[in-house]
Amino acid sequence: MNNPSEEFLEQGISQQNLRKASCMTVVTLAYQSLGVVYGDLSTSPLYVYKTTFSGKLSLRENDEEIYGVLSFIFWTFTFIALFKYILIVMSADDNGEGGTFALYSLLCRHGSLSILPNQQATDETLSAYATHGSMETWQSSALKSFFEKHPRFRKGLFIFVILGTCMTIGDGVLTPTISVLSAVSGVKLKITALHENYVVLISCVIIVGLFSLQHHGTHRVAFMFAPIVAAWLLCISSIGIYNIFRWNPHIFHALSPVYMLKFLKSTGTEGWISLGGVVLSITGVETMFADLGHFSSLSIRVAFTFLVYPCLVLAYMGEAAFLSKHHEDIQRSFYKAIPEAVFWPVFIVATFAAVVGSQAVISATFSVISQCCALNCFPYVKIIHTSSKIYGQIYIPEVNWILMCLCLAVTIGLRDTNMMGHAYGLAVTTVMFVTTCLMALVMIIVWKQRIASAVAFLVIFGSMELLYISASVYKVPEGGWIPLVLAFIFMAIMYIWNYGMTKKHEFDVENKVSMNRIVALGPSLGMVRVPGIGLIYTNLITGVPAVFGHFVTNLPAFHQVLVFVCVKSIQVPYISEKERLVISRVGPKEYCMFRCIIRYGYKDLQQENYDFENRLVSGIVQFVEAEEDSTLKPTSIPCGELRNLDIKIFYAQDHTLTDSKFKDNNIMEQSCCDILETKTGMEHSGSSPLKEESLQILRAKESGVTFILGHSYAKAKKSSSILKKFAINVVYSFLSKNCREPDVVLNVPHTSLLEVGMVYYV
Repeated sequence: MNNPSEEFLEQGISQQNLRKASCMTVVTLAYQSLGVVYGDLSTSPLYVYKTTFSGKLSLRENDEEIYGVLSFIFWTFTFIALFKYILIVMSADDNGEGGTFALYSLLCRHGSLSILPNQQATDETLSAYATHGSMETWQSSALKSFFEKHPRFRKGLFIFVILGTCMTIGDGVLTPTISVLSAVSGVKLKITALHENYVVLISCVIIVGLFSLQHHGTHRVAFMFAPIVAAWLLCISSIGIYNIFRWNPHIFHALSPVYMLKFLKSTGTEGWISLGGVVLSITGVETMFADLGHFSSLSIRVAFTFLVYPCLVLAYMGEAAFLSKHHEDIQRSFYKAIPEAVFWPVFIVATFAAVVGSQAVISATFSVISQCCALNCFPYVKIIHTSSKIYGQIYIPEVNWILMCLCLAVTIGLRDTNMMGHAYGLAVTTVMFVTTCLMALVMIIVWKQRIASAVAFLVIFGSMELLYISASVYKVPEGGWIPLVLAFIFMAIMYIWNYGMTKKHEFDVENKVSMNRIVALGPSLGMVRVPGIGLIYTNLITGVPAVFGHFVTNLPAFHQVLVFVCVKSIQVPYISEKERLVISRVGPKEYCMFRCIIRYGYKDLQQENYDFENRLVSGIVQFVEAEEDSTLKPTSIPCGELRNLDIKIFYAQDHTLTDSKFKDNNIMEQSCCDILETKTGMEHSGSSPLKEESLQILRAKESGVTFILGHSYAKAKKSSSILKKFAINVVYSFLSKNCREPDVVLNVPHTSLLEVGMVYYV
């Protein structure tokens, strides 16, 4: 029997299970979170002081600049990392998940802000969809009413979230670049003859190696991540304590906020511009929140409060103490502050820590892209699950190689960690400001807090972040343009793709076949009904898709059993297998037509790697057996070897029957012929035999299953603007032709695939 602690480590801890977890489990999770969550944050001392003093800011004899910068670092780290994220934002999880999409998902469910199509009232019955809580307040009601009356603001909020997401992707490009190059550049202190080109070459080799190993999955080397980061934190904190006592024991005076005011007063514009380097001390706090789903909020809080926070503060204080006596070493202060005896061990640990920090951000980028695909905001890409034990560890080949090329381009093109730091700072501060704004909305709409509390949160933290954004924007010509260009490209791709998919859905809704027309054709639908099952994939949750109208008009025969399959996303992170399928009947019973809606959360992998055909047939049979002529009360199937399966059942007129517990006939393991043979045994044993319609469905399954997919091609209308024609006819068309095809995403066998092309104008 497995130890409960091991199960928690493999599957993570939800907020509900956290209360039951032992203290040892939380401590163990806190230790493991070091390698996954804090790799990026802990490597910031490599480049913070160097970037801050990279401009015209000069050091004076009284050390006011050093004291002022340290004061800014300490209070920025305390206010934003500790107070904002650890104490407040960590509480705004979505069923244990964190990140920008988690906050947006909470707002969509509680405030009806979702712009996803195919949303149903029945989705709110999902266990992960729970919106009950404190009583509605007039502030939350007014804000929800405002968004309902003004769809443009809902669209604007969506674009705002996409902006934060694109900056996160930019973070995935800049983190490996600046971390690896900063770590490797330390070797020039010992090998002074080493040319800069060789430092760049070594950095590029490490980056290529890092991205080349991604397809193996992080779980294969994850056991090394935590000890590396723990060793790194202990190293830099110990060196910090050494430098404090050796060079300047009075450096702790700089923790007074008075030195921040003195710094701005004495340095003026140059001091304000240098704040773009100070903000690099909190790079990684957004990753800390985004990786919440792998651990628990308590374990992350414990690790940060008792280890990460004090170690990093000591490291920054120690480096400031060294700088106060060595003004000339400002551009190489981190490695210069390391005692000679331990330089090479610390250099090796620093390089490994930079790789670990880069790995965490790369994995987070994969996760973000996957979520965007689920919400129709990014073209379909190949998503590989790299761990059979740890859900959520994925690898996306196309994104991996694009990120690698971008990292190499930035490394070779800039060759300067100061310019990279300017770019990095703008990306980080933008994401943090997006989180602050979303968090203020969550406080009103979800937590039902007074508007004064949300405004205070927005003003306190938003003003700090806007200050850093303004300093970073000033550095746009010196590297800050990189995240802006990357964000613009990815935002254009996401917006155009989402626009095209939305118009495609609108076309499908407007051109769906009338049920009156289908019923008028009679049970045979005006064709010969041949044995077999036809699965027609559609975007519609109601009605008959236009692609079926083409079949009715042009084909002489069709399958005996028709199933309209709709795959849709819901704004919850995960949906349990027992709640995934929703089965209903389409039209009268003698037409033998059904609808199956497959529901996914935004962090679920939309791939049917299990035996989907048999699972679907099993669900339809259970639906038929449960359905009485009155369509009011379900019946169960008494069978021998059974397993529990919860299926939500609906009638064609959208009358909910009930949540029934059925027992699955092990259709996964045995063929339909075996099930048919059990009928005789059931009759002899006195059990109720399967209905004739159920047997007909099982026989149809034995005859074969055909998958029918409609291929829609978008074209801009002749009256459209040049910009729209370029977006639809060039960009969207290119993305559609080069992304993963729907049959690949849905894992449809090519031998059973039938495709129909359609053109729609937008």
